[in-house]
This record gives sequence, C-alpha cells and structure tokens, in this order.
Amino acid sequence: MCSYAVNKRAVVLLSGGLDSATALAMAKAQGYACYALSVSYGQRHIAELNAAKRVAQQLGAIEHRIVDVDMRAIGGSALTDDIAVPEHEADEPLESGIPVTYVPARNTIMLSVALGCAEVLGAQAIFAGVNAVDYSGYPDCRPQYISAFQTMANLATKAGVEGDTIAIETPLIDLTKADIIRQGLALGVDYGQTVSCYQANAEGKACGRCDSCRIRQAGFSEAGVDDPTQYLATDEKNT
Repeated sequence: MCSYAVNKRAVVLLSGGLDSATALAMAKAQGYACYALSVSYGQRHIAELNAAKRVAQQLGAIEHRIVDVDMRAIGGSALTDDIAVPEHEADEPLESGIPVTYVPARNTIMLSVALGCAEVLGAQAIFAGVNAVDYSGYPDCRPQYISAFQTMANLATKAGVEGDTIAIETPLIDLTKADIIRQGLALGVDYGQTVSCYQANAEGKACGRCDSCRIRQAGFSEAGVDDPTQYLATDEKNT
C-alpha cells in the first residue's frame, strides 16, 4: 500500500532512462518529497529497472517502488513481443510514423498506476518524463494526450472530485534532448547511471544502434558534453 505522511509529495515515474531521471531531479528541485515508481511491464531486459534503483538512490527519492504489470500478455511491441528492435547506421534517418517499439497503452497504464498511488499517498503531483520533441513518434507522449489524461484524472479520482487535483507534470515535454541533458547536469543527475537502450544487456551496456540510443547520442553531442553511456563492443553484440 502507498501511505505516507509528508507534505508536498510527488510520485515520479522512473524508467531508469535519461528523461525520467531528469524529471525526478526537477521534481526534487521544486521541493517535492519524491516517491519513485517503476513498472515492470515485461520489457526485454531488467537493466532499466536496475538503473531506476540506482537513480532513485542517487537523487534521494524517499522510496522506490516497482509494480508488476505484465504487458507481454498483450504483446504487439518490439519491447514486449518476439519482434526485432530496428537498428540503423548513425547516418540513417529515424523511421517515420509510429515504430514497432511503441508499447500499446503503456503510458496510460503507468500513469494510471501512478495516479492510484498518488491518491492514496495524498500527493499533489505526478511527474512523467514524456517528451514531444526528441521522441520516437509515440502518440502517448504528446501534449494532447497528457491534457486528456489530466481531465480523466480530475473526473476519476476522489481527490479530483473533492477539489484536490493531482497535477500531471511533464516538465520535459517541450525540451530538446540536449536541453534535457543540460538541465539534468545542472541538477546533479549522473547520466552514467541511466539506461535508455531498447535492448541493453544484463549489465546495462547499450547497443548504440536502436532509435533510443541514437536519440541519446545526438542529445549529448548537441549539448556538447561527453556521453557516459557504456556501449557493447562488437564481439559482445555478436554473442
């Protein structure tokens, strides 16, 4: 159960990736007591959940909770089903449209879990690291979606009905990846602890060729800072 007694609380959805780590740092900088929430949804690897544990500790979350929601029963995504993760050379453009790494209803489910926990906790906000600029074309990362979920949250909760709105905060939604990185570094985020790769190995080493890796690489390059990501060596990729 999620029950605590701290003022100005926030539930922060923490995947273990670059964006959610930055969202956690921003929530903390705004004075929230932060309760990190990760969802084990049947993703390809546990490296990102291990990263989430490290990030929650590094950034001083009061608690880190992992909730199991097995979305492999739904499938339909390269992250939860027997579908290959697309890989590309560095000079190839990213795919247009909605890619196979989109997980149907993932953000809706995660935000719903966070909403339930936030209501029981008495939290004033939910922070999510969704981004509508440097993202992979996912429909549930758009401002229109977040606005719609906020409306639903106001209607569907006891807190909302009684006037205690739980704000869905998406501080990264209009930022470029480079801007996210710059802000995170200013707030003390150790990006070497994060994992963004869609198919990282058990140690968290990244493939360097999936869309998420390439967006991350471009962000560090544009920000003018070293990329601390550990990438798989050629011989490791072939094993």
